[in-house]
Amino acid sequence: MPLAYPQRASIPRPARPDTLVLAAVALLLLAGAAGRLPVLAVVALAGAASCALAGTRLSRLIAAPPAPAQVPARSRAARRRAAPHRRVAVLLDAAVVTAGLTAAVLPLAAAGHRRAVVVSGLAVAAALFVAGLPPTTLRPRPAARARLRAAVDATVAGLGLVLAGWLLLPREGLDPPLRLAVAVALGGLALAVLVVSTGPLRRTGAAHCRTGAALTLSGLVVLAAFPAGGTPDRAALLAVPPLVGGVLLTAAGARRATRAEPAPPDPPTRVCPRIVIPAVAAVAGTGWQLRHGGPPDLTAVLLGLALAPPLVLRELLRADDGFGSLRAEDPPARHRSTDPERSGEPADRPALLRALAARRDAPAPAGALLVVDLHGAGPVADGHRAREDVLAEAVRRARAVVGPRDLVADVTATGFAVVTEVGPVLAYALGIRLLAALNGTYEVAGGALWLRAGVGLAEIGDGGPEEVLRQADLARRRAVQLGRDRVEWYDAYLEEQLVRRLDLERELPGAVARGELDLVYQPVLDLADRQPVGTEALLRWRSPVLGTVLPAEFLPVAEDLGIVGELGCWVLDRACRQLAAWSGGSRQLWMAVNVTVRELAAPDFVPRTAAVLDAYGLSPDRLVVEVAEPRVGAELPTVVARLAGLRSLGVRTALDDFRAEHASLAQLRRLPIDLLKVGPQLVDPADPQRPLIDVVVNVGDRLGLDIVAEELESASLVDGARRAGCRYGQGFALARPATAERVEAYFEEFPSASR
Repeated sequence: MPLAYPQRASIPRPARPDTLVLAAVALLLLAGAAGRLPVLAVVALAGAASCALAGTRLSRLIAAPPAPAQVPARSRAARRRAAPHRRVAVLLDAAVVTAGLTAAVLPLAAAGHRRAVVVSGLAVAAALFVAGLPPTTLRPRPAARARLRAAVDATVAGLGLVLAGWLLLPREGLDPPLRLAVAVALGGLALAVLVVSTGPLRRTGAAHCRTGAALTLSGLVVLAAFPAGGTPDRAALLAVPPLVGGVLLTAAGARRATRAEPAPPDPPTRVCPRIVIPAVAAVAGTGWQLRHGGPPDLTAVLLGLALAPPLVLRELLRADDGFGSLRAEDPPARHRSTDPERSGEPADRPALLRALAARRDAPAPAGALLVVDLHGAGPVADGHRAREDVLAEAVRRARAVVGPRDLVADVTATGFAVVTEVGPVLAYALGIRLLAALNGTYEVAGGALWLRAGVGLAEIGDGGPEEVLRQADLARRRAVQLGRDRVEWYDAYLEEQLVRRLDLERELPGAVARGELDLVYQPVLDLADRQPVGTEALLRWRSPVLGTVLPAEFLPVAEDLGIVGELGCWVLDRACRQLAAWSGGSRQLWMAVNVTVRELAAPDFVPRTAAVLDAYGLSPDRLVVEVAEPRVGAELPTVVARLAGLRSLGVRTALDDFRAEHASLAQLRRLPIDLLKVGPQLVDPADPQRPLIDVVVNVGDRLGLDIVAEELESASLVDGARRAGCRYGQGFALARPATAERVEAYFEEFPSASR
């Protein structure tokens, strides 16, 4: 009988409004360029359509309740957090509407007043954008030298873009001061777009809003640049793409910035576009000027000369970054401390950054950075002098492993870094050798210390030294998370994993108190008559920040944080409460609850389970406690004792995720269980493991176990499980997990099934 739940159907998706608007704008531009429509009509229609769509989306953000407010325990705090988000949406909506109205009224304005209309709209929209842009993520303040270099790079790029604007703007109808003001405005806005769209925060909603605002204002500035009187020529159509794209990007960025969504990981800064685009624009402007307007005028020459000082300063800074760094022609002792006979201390962080800069600026950038984390355990682990002695010994061991031209730098209190000239594959091999050399016992004053190391690895490429160090340190943190004694290689996926893990660690504590946990229930059916015999309680974490998180992702984090017992208590109590609410009828359905080995090993697990059953007046045989087989082996004696204690209460027990292997079959005889759950591969006729199900069923019959086939997602798997001799089945092909109310409605379809 089909399950009375809504199923997700595959239906064609309608065209997105963005696509329709962009297609309409493209047609308008073609018509305007061909002379079929007046230029001002194209500007007005395109601006009005795009701004109407963007304004509608921003208005929905104003009216929509924020996600965190859905949690009652935090509603007041959520409203306080939502206030600035709503202010952002209101101000950006006003800015977008202002830009759209400015474009829309141009055909209606008198020819002599059009520039005044555009300038007024530009001023109002700029003020609203400045007041309404969402704040960016706080980042550590860079060093003074890094700030100086960034300022110099921005000055060079900005002057190049201003020069390009000056050369490309029309001379007719623009007196020199106004032309220069327009060039400066366009250059500044283009620089803002370039910096934001290539920076490390370019994937955030705040960055999208800033880019969209700059593009929108650029479109208005282009409109203001054309002659105040008469009919503007077709070049005015150049204002349409930034205006349309800007308002749509602003609305998309605002939606992302005002929603409680996990922030994407920060990618490295794209340096190449910041250098190439202004240079190409300046060269293109110069070529345009030489072809159409003769030699550059005095303003263009002055702007070109103004580029010289920041260019010289940038090269001096780049050269200074390489002073004292490792070079091929220098003796190793002059620039690094790799010889324990010459220096007892490793180089420090500035030397590390200089070495990274030298590798990056080499004719063929190559090499890798390894950041080593050391973790000790022993009776002297808390002594400052002991830590210094251990670090010195670790550095001595590392120097015996690294190459003669590699740099060892002291950058953390619990480890060090190695800059090597070899490629990433050989650097990974070096990391393995470092682990072998560093792991082990260290003799220090007062006793011995056992040390374990973890290594993070990042390639040296076009990124800055600070970025390479950040990437290697992220890889080190991932190695630490995974238990050390490993080398982790940085890539974008690793960063996403680490950021996701940090988000989970931040949000999971307190999830029970905030009411963010939820249970769904999946019925278990008798394969002979397709009648429900029980349900399995499945835990879900409905985080307002991270969305719905499944147990496979957050339970390992809960174990590391030491809160898995708190989650388990909540699940057992909530499942038994729901089972009591379903009580009644002639046939008793069971409720299966999953527990981890750590939960099961707790000394109070059995009496706590008995207390919960007693509190809700449930018969013990209606509860099934499931434990996963792959993790039982390490705690087998304890697991056997706890399962035996549960069975003495009358609680039924089950072994989940059973693997049909020799060791598993031998272990099965020792475990006091009632149900054995097997995966779909054992009942799939096309799977090579299919013959093993006969062995499992025969062993189950001799031990008095009922076999449950789970994850049955097709009719063929259901039929295969029934033919193989499995008594019960569970999976999407039989019944999907659903809320308690929907499962109760599903049970009503089976009069003979009781609750």
